[in-house]
Amino acid sequence: MMKKYKIAILLLSILLVLSALMVDNRRNLIANFMAFSGGEPPPLLEPMDELPTTVRPDDYFTIDEIAPNTFAIGEPRYYQQNYSYLVVGNKKALLFDAGPGIRNIREIAESLTDLPIVFLPSHFHFDHVGNGIAFTERAVVDLPYLRNRAIGNELTFAEMEHLGAIEGFETPTWRVDYWWKPGDAIQLGDRTVYVVHTPGHSKESISLLDTENQLLLTGDYLYTGPLYVYFPGASMQDYLDTARILLAETPNLRYFGAHRTAPPGPPQLSQQDLLDLKKSLEHIRDGKLQGEGLWPMEYIVNENITILADPRYLQDWSE
Repeated sequence: MMKKYKIAILLLSILLVLSALMVDNRRNLIANFMAFSGGEPPPLLEPMDELPTTVRPDDYFTIDEIAPNTFAIGEPRYYQQNYSYLVVGNKKALLFDAGPGIRNIREIAESLTDLPIVFLPSHFHFDHVGNGIAFTERAVVDLPYLRNRAIGNELTFAEMEHLGAIEGFETPTWRVDYWWKPGDAIQLGDRTVYVVHTPGHSKESISLLDTENQLLLTGDYLYTGPLYVYFPGASMQDYLDTARILLAETPNLRYFGAHRTAPPGPPQLSQQDLLDLKKSLEHIRDGKLQGEGLWPMEYIVNENITILADPRYLQDWSE
């Protein structure tokens, strides 16, 4: 019996060491995955049933008006089922995210307005920055570490910020036309939206607040399905801090994220989902919510959301 116990302890110790090594070197693991993943997007999904009000401008994109002059542009045939958002004022329009760029979302946005369109990504991962699409004007969140890295108004993404090698996209360099700080009001003429810094999924992640229509466009911070909190730049503590701030400062909103897991329509969540996320993060931190798997571990938040994260003993919860 004692021999079996010692063997079990030895195997468990080896497993923990391997797990620690794997997670501590996840940047290398991700880089290796990028190098050997095939370098091209997976095949398109079959067309799906959508809402009765959904417009299909072609065989790929969908359009849903979620508020007056506010359009969710979906890519439901792309395997990540991305959603980007076009916010239209009477002088300018803002495109928040642009998908991976395997089809030209700019043409869809320009079919919805004749106004100049500024493109603003929620963060720099390849499936949000419209790789290869030429935009007339681009904006980027103004964070000190990004501004310090820029040469003039030229910003080169870091490889682990972009992750584009997974699908064969080169790491881009952008000319930045607007640097918008967290809290800045973006004037589109007869409407104003606000930049909200929402780190957690990545350091540069932002959301877009539309107080008039009680909307928060959340990018990859909050959406239906698995939330990725194990990529480089992700942070469980940041996720929790952001949830607390949003609940305190922007209550009773409708939340629209950048991905969905199933049709129909854009990925909409509620304040209850955000509250469940906050409680789950606190329970993970305190050891009250157990995950499944080795790496990443999956934690169930509710029927709409899960969290994919490092194992508990390797998570950084430093305030």
